[in-house]
Amino acid sequence: MKTWCVILVAVFSALVILCGCKPNQPDATDKSGAAPDSSTSQGESPRQLTIGVMPKLIGIDFFNATERGAKQAAAELDVRLVYDGPVTNDVQQQVQMIETWISKKYDAIAVAPNDPDAIAPVLQEARAAGIKVIAWDADARKDARDFFVNQCTSESVARTLMDVMASAVGPEAKYLILTGSLTAANQNIWMREMEKYRQEKYPNMVNLSKDPKASEEDKELATQVTADCLKTYPELQGIFAITSVALPGAAEAIRNAQAADRVFLTGLSTPNMMREYVKDGTVKKFVLWNAVDLGYLAVRVAVAAAKDEIKPGATTFDAGRLGAVKVVGDEIILGDPIVFDSNNIDQFDF
Repeated sequence: MKTWCVILVAVFSALVILCGCKPNQPDATDKSGAAPDSSTSQGESPRQLTIGVMPKLIGIDFFNATERGAKQAAAELDVRLVYDGPVTNDVQQQVQMIETWISKKYDAIAVAPNDPDAIAPVLQEARAAGIKVIAWDADARKDARDFFVNQCTSESVARTLMDVMASAVGPEAKYLILTGSLTAANQNIWMREMEKYRQEKYPNMVNLSKDPKASEEDKELATQVTADCLKTYPELQGIFAITSVALPGAAEAIRNAQAADRVFLTGLSTPNMMREYVKDGTVKKFVLWNAVDLGYLAVRVAVAAAKDEIKPGATTFDAGRLGAVKVVGDEIILGDPIVFDSNNIDQFDF
């Protein structure tokens, strides 16, 4: 009996060893979560590209709208889209997230920087790793990205804003500017262009505060800053609130103070965020571009860059449903600003 037990144990052990001896199988992804290698055998389809798109922050209407457009483009182009960003306009959070994307070997990264200088080193690291880097909504340093997807030229944004103010208040308007972050490249460029255009076209307009007022992309803070300005500057006739969060925040303060008849408020925001303020007369006109289309274009450019399909010296870019959009150097430009008012705001849903 003992002999048979020994034999059975020996046979069982041999079977276990034989079953466990399998050839090594390659993993579909490495431990970092990177996509499989792009090389394929003859006849196989190339792997799906992974595109990381990062807004300045998530959870606000403007960047929710750009996400919709980004998803549309990703579906059309059959690429994997990762759309994510910090919950506040924090460039250090952006840096940390991009470091993770680099380790996962994304094919392209499209980012709206909160600070063009602070984010530059990690973007340069991405490029050194062979990842295409696109800036969108706000530019990065030129040595840290391949292309910039610009919603409109900075000059066109600045001129449209100043013209809207002048048409409402007059060429001698006394105004203030409420911005988001003091380090946001796009907002700083717009303000420089606004001042340049003011000197050229409206030399008698007066900016009552040398420095812009910051709201840090916080609606409640924008409301409080605007309320304080209404008390501090009794001669105030106009306010520019030049971010999608600052403008509705400022509108809330104007409404609370019943100041719409004496202070003209304009700026940049989405139709959905501004609809109630336009409908009740708090805001007569404001400016923006199509945010959905901006996200769509950012992904289109990122994919084209990853495939080396953007040719040097090109003057137009085939942007899918947007048609041919303008290219100036290394900037791909969505189009011209849109002026929204009670007559056209219901035509837009973003």
